[in-house]
Amino acid sequence: MAFILVSSTLGSSDVPFIVTHKKASLTRLKSGDKRVSVSIDICNQGPTTAYDVSLTDDSWSQDVFNVVSGNTSTSWERLDVGGLLSHAFELESKMEGMFYGAPAVITFHIPTTAALQEAYSTPILPSDILAVRPPEKKFEWAKRLLAKYGSQISVISIVYLVASPSKSGAGKGSKKKS
Repeated sequence: MAFILVSSTLGSSDVPFIVTHKKASLTRLKSGDKRVSVSIDICNQGPTTAYDVSLTDDSWSQDVFNVVSGNTSTSWERLDVGGLLSHAFELESKMEGMFYGAPAVITFHIPTTAALQEAYSTPILPSDILAVRPPEKKFEWAKRLLAKYGSQISVISIVYLVASPSKSGAGKGSKKKS
């Protein structure tokens, strides 16, 4: 019931409804450096245009990250109804460990009021994307199977090769008569 009440209140208001999604992905370079690519999408799902739209993402501490490309904040003149704005930047991590990214802050004006409006992006949930990971153990399961059943696999393979009919001599015995 409360959801319906809130939905109908939001639906009948004459203000932009800003939906913002923030995501980050990690790239490990051959040099051992770790780069974090951040992208933020801002969408206006409301019935009116948002003006003087600003994005600020201060969750990237300079003690932990260096900005490699782009900026952690930007602004646009407007965001029309149904419009989408996107922003991206890349960071380099200085240290490893757990990381939590707070929501980015979006501010904007609407024509009917002088007050600055605020919206927030989705956060980046606590993650160990920057944690030290042990080297991947590729094919570990195959090594265990081979160690346990290796001799049996060899016997089955040899029996199959000896017992299977030869395909090379199958076509020689039949000649077409004209």
